[in-house]
Amino acid sequence: MSRQISRARAGRDRASLYTEITDKIINELEAGRIPWVQPWGTAAIKAPLAMPRNAATQRGYSGINVLILWGAVVEHGFAGQSWLTFRQALGLGGHVRKGERGTTVVYADRFTPEDERRRAAETGEEPGAIPFLKRFTVFNTDQCDGLPEEIAALVIPPPPSQIEPRAEALIAATGADFRIGGARAYYNTTGDFVQVPPPGAYFEPINWHRTAFHELGHWVGHTSRLNRDHSGSFGSKSYAREELVAEMAGAFVCASLGIVPTVRHADYIGSWLEVIREDTLPVPHFKNCPYSGDRGWRLRCVRSTPGVKVTPTALSPRHCSAPRISPNGHGKPTICGTAPSAWYKPGLR
Repeated sequence: MSRQISRARAGRDRASLYTEITDKIINELEAGRIPWVQPWGTAAIKAPLAMPRNAATQRGYSGINVLILWGAVVEHGFAGQSWLTFRQALGLGGHVRKGERGTTVVYADRFTPEDERRRAAETGEEPGAIPFLKRFTVFNTDQCDGLPEEIAALVIPPPPSQIEPRAEALIAATGADFRIGGARAYYNTTGDFVQVPPPGAYFEPINWHRTAFHELGHWVGHTSRLNRDHSGSFGSKSYAREELVAEMAGAFVCASLGIVPTVRHADYIGSWLEVIREDTLPVPHFKNCPYSGDRGWRLRCVRSTPGVKVTPTALSPRHCSAPRISPNGHGKPTICGTAPSAWYKPGLR
């Protein structure tokens, strides 16, 4: 098989990653299951409640990778939430068992080309940033043999006595204008504050914290922070999208603290499905681009302006000045094209 054919096939495979993951989430929601809410530590799912982490670096996975890895734990019945690449397992003195199939996760970030830095310096404008996406394969430690005992050991959830103090400390550390009172929980976009009823208004005290983190999920989207669209009215697609983001943000924070995530708005599932289905366009493959499919990097040329959503500014390879990003930050010219949106925002990795 020629190198060009091999690269083209690899490019098509990478382009389908976005659709594959989105389809899995859609299938779960259509079946009435919420991917970010699982019965951890039960007979149905052996793994304890925890955020997935890399067993070699101890770094936690985030963003869409949390849902991907949680889904793999549930599907395959793994007993833990620790993961390794093939090479990491070898480096630790172990190995992935023959015949085991890995789980695909993604790495997303931004890169500013040197030419763009110079242009911005000359014009006084903000430099543009190029989002890029790379996929790679990891294996649960259950799929490995010969690992050191401390690597293969399960992560023990924090004792209940530590959960509430840690949760309250995190709320305080956000610096949010956090108010307690009233009869309902909400985030006020105009006043930029969160209000939650007193803990006594909840049958289970831990539900107060679940609610607080959901509302703080909205709070981080303020224009002075992540600048998400808060303009949608109830029932609109932008409102459903924002609720989806806050639901997942609250679930991830809860899981990090040892609080079992729950669904606050199960009645929104229909609108979530509509939002996700509309965001399933894969990355196009430019057949005329000499770097199409090059080593798994998928880029789009963008011009980022503060306060303005990232939009494509170059839709053909001849307009592309994007570098190929390598793990050490160096690169050379590569592919240009549009990229998927919601699941792969820079930093979700």
